[in-house]
Amino acid sequence: MTVGELKVTGMKAAGQKKLMLFSGRTHPELAEQVAEQLGIEVAPTKFQDFANGEIYVRYLESVRGCDAFVLQSHSEPINQSVMEQLIMVDALKRASAKRITVVTPFLGYARQDKKHLGREPISARLMTDLFRTAGANRLMSIDLHTDQIQGYFDGPVDHLFALPLLADYIKSRVSGLGATVVSPDAGRVRTADRWADRLGLPLAIIHKRRDPDVAHQVKVHEVVGDVEGRTCILVDDMIDTAGTIVKAADALVEQGASDVIAAATHGVLSGPAPERLQKSQISEVVITNSLPVAEERRFDKLTQLSIAPLLARAISEVFSDGSVTSLFEPK
Repeated sequence: MTVGELKVTGMKAAGQKKLMLFSGRTHPELAEQVAEQLGIEVAPTKFQDFANGEIYVRYLESVRGCDAFVLQSHSEPINQSVMEQLIMVDALKRASAKRITVVTPFLGYARQDKKHLGREPISARLMTDLFRTAGANRLMSIDLHTDQIQGYFDGPVDHLFALPLLADYIKSRVSGLGATVVSPDAGRVRTADRWADRLGLPLAIIHKRRDPDVAHQVKVHEVVGDVEGRTCILVDDMIDTAGTIVKAADALVEQGASDVIAAATHGVLSGPAPERLQKSQISEVVITNSLPVAEERRFDKLTQLSIAPLLARAISEVFSDGSVTSLFEPK
């Protein structure tokens, strides 16, 4: 029996609730995987783009009284994917869905979570406000860029973690080898520390500073920790253009690392990222399918793991008023 199937089917048979899963157009493959885990079908939805770029959404069956989960990862083009999900939520609210949970494996604008300079926006807060205004009762996401974003949404937030999935895979890769978990910069130390605890491995940190001679250029200065002759596991929440992580790998190899593996939850892989990673000192790049990766953006070193079981279990717990936190408690 698939994850959550017993709970979902049982609730529907008792006439208490009806779970419905809705998918936007950015990552329908993930939605289908989640639906299969839950033992249900993705609800049929009509999408249409008008000539001026406006988006039209209509559900093709009744949603009245349902417990709705709207899955959309904020992928490129990101503004279109965000707007589409907002419209989907509004349509559900106006069609009398009982409860609406926004499921965004990757939350757009999460890196704009605070003001660094005057006259800047806090776009992550704006995002949560928009979903609340559209009609969302709950927000579910995986590995938010910073924990504080949970406090931006005026309602329950289920912050899921891909660490168990990624770490179990990495453990199978480095078993029997001398390995070290490495944070690519000071800002990711807390994430790397969780990895080190999970794997029972030592921790190292890449210390980097801006190059005073080149504007906006990061120059890696030193590696803090023992990496010589060891397999280094570079960990981050996302890989975007891959500049930081590739330079970090170069620094590790210069310090005598025998191998470098990169692991991140979200593979944004913008612009030159695939080519940079393929040509880099990194032997394998491990990400989840929180975001779609087009066939032309894939490369030989890439490994993609499915988060569908994690999302399905979380959705099942929310639907049955269970505990999402229990998914991450030590067995």
